[in-house]
Amino acid sequence: MNTLGKMLDRLIPRYGRIPLLVAVAWNMTVYFGSRLFTVGLPHHNIEGKLDQLIPFVPCTVVIYLGCYLFWIVNYILIARQGKQEVCQFFVADFLSRVVCLACYLFYPTTNTRPFVEADGFWNQVMIGLYATDAADNLFPSIHCLVSWFCYIGLRGKKNIPIWYRGLSCVLALLVCISTLTTKQHVIIDVMGGVLLAELCLLIGKNRKVWGTYERILNKMNHALGLEGGDSLGQGKKS
Repeated sequence: MNTLGKMLDRLIPRYGRIPLLVAVAWNMTVYFGSRLFTVGLPHHNIEGKLDQLIPFVPCTVVIYLGCYLFWIVNYILIARQGKQEVCQFFVADFLSRVVCLACYLFYPTTNTRPFVEADGFWNQVMIGLYATDAADNLFPSIHCLVSWFCYIGLRGKKNIPIWYRGLSCVLALLVCISTLTTKQHVIIDVMGGVLLAELCLLIGKNRKVWGTYERILNKMNHALGLEGGDSLGQGKKS
């Protein structure tokens, strides 16, 4: 095995690679692909009175955009867990996007964005964000869904330092708040994302559910020659 292969094996066990790649591809398919079918359809504004009381804070966009690094780090850490845990988490991640896709297609939502003055750095960043990210596919919030997954995917994992598990919780909460203060989402979007993550992980821990995912994963790994190199965390039970 070459040096690059050994480094990759140390970073992510072979059984964790396909779940990671599928998670990224499926997320993009759901978020961007659903828009192809909802263009021109009525979009529902589910903003409430409490949402109108939340201030617009442009500088919090640094949290909203910076969370992608948080996602990358934590999803890799989760993919390094035992094979059973990997299957439980990533089948939950997959199922959550199925629910998101159904929501985006059959009940497309939108919100009211504030007018942003063109002065100041953070205002300029917000203007750029609004220009590139349409006000749709809001309920449930994928930003909140993924961030909460980043926390609960490591929750209770003793091989992860307790300080980092706590930090992940704080970061997930900050991302949820930033979706509101940037006016990218409304409260019900945030609640929907968090609750969906918890529900799907609960379903994913059902033996029949994660066992089915594992069988499919084994076939894919076999076809790609990735059966070996699974010593990192394999056999660990959650």
